[in-house]
This record gives sequence, structure tokens and C-alpha cells, in this order.
Amino acid sequence: MDWDIVSNYMPLYLEGALTTFKISILAILCATVLGYFIALMRLSSISVLRGIAFVYVWVFRGTPLMLTLFWLYYATPFGLKLPAFIAGLAAMSINSASFKSEIIRAGLMSVDRGQLEAADSIGMNPFQKMIRITIPQAVRLLTPPYINNCVIMLKESAIVSIITVPDLMLGAQRAYNSTYSVVETLGVAGAIYLTMTSSIMLLQYFIEKKLRIAKR
Repeated sequence: MDWDIVSNYMPLYLEGALTTFKISILAILCATVLGYFIALMRLSSISVLRGIAFVYVWVFRGTPLMLTLFWLYYATPFGLKLPAFIAGLAAMSINSASFKSEIIRAGLMSVDRGQLEAADSIGMNPFQKMIRITIPQAVRLLTPPYINNCVIMLKESAIVSIITVPDLMLGAQRAYNSTYSVVETLGVAGAIYLTMTSSIMLLQYFIEKKLRIAKR
């Protein structure tokens, strides 16, 4: 391990890691909001909404993230040219929302029907049922798969380097192109990715511990 190479290119790695963190967090937030509404559409009594949500999930769960990324960056209609960061963010959000919607839908469906009927009997409106009964119980079930999906998103964010988003992977590629040192350039990038994903896993442990306490 040549530590001079590591120290010389560390600012490039840290700048790329910051970009990776930003695009991952923004994509997680966007995908969560979009996935929540898609999940509600899937559970809707309106057949048209269920059909639209089903097609969305079917298409984006069944096609690669790279395809969505290339479509948004190279083939946007009406001559529109999205900046690389926005295209990468949109592709990650759209693709991940299809997975998150199924996770959220499973969580919402896990709530016992009898509790919802009891809420109806005491005059709760749909918003009150969702906030006070459905979401608190669903969160406990969906937390592990949801956070696992977030870890996957962070790792898959490396794909945006293909369209020149200056993320951690692109920084590693540039360092390699200058030094041709595989161990140093890819090893440091891998260590930084592992640190970020481990932080998310620790967050998962903390949340699950809090939820177990709340359940008791």
C-alpha cells in the first residue's frame, strides 16, 4: 500500500464521497415519498389507480437502473437535456420507488383488519387511522427491508459515475487513471463505501432497538 498515493488523492475521495452521500440521501427521500403514494395507489379501491401503480412497479422492478439512467440522460423527450446530477437522482429515485412501494405496501397490509374496524367504530377518519394505527405498526415491520434497500441504493449510486457525476467511484477512477495503482485507488474507495453503509446499518440497529422498547 503506497500511502503517498492515498494522501495525495484523499481530497478527491472525500469530495466524491460527499457527492455520493448527497445523491443517495436525496434519492432515498424522493423514492420514499413516491413509493408511499404508489403503495397507496396499489391499495386503492379505484381500479385505474391500482392499474397505474401495478404497471409502474412492473416496469421499474423489471428493468435495470442503468437503462433508466441512460434514458433520462441521453433520451429525454422534447430536446430536454438534464444535468448529470439531476438525471442520476431522478433515475435512482424512480427505480428505487418501485421497490420501496412494495416494502411499504407490505407494511401497511400487515396491520390487523380488526384494529381498523375498531377505529371506524369510534369515529376515526382515514387520516387519523393512518397516523395513529397503521403507520406506527407498519414501521416496525418494514424497517429492516427498507433500510436494506437504502444500503443497496447507496452502493448502486456508483452507477452515476457513468454519466460523469463526480461521485466517489468517479474519483477512484480518476485516481487510477493517474497512478495505475489498483490497490490504493479501489481499496480506499471500498473502505469509504463500507464506512457509509456500516453507518446506515448502525442506524438500523438503533431504530430497531427503539422500536422494540416502544413495543414493550
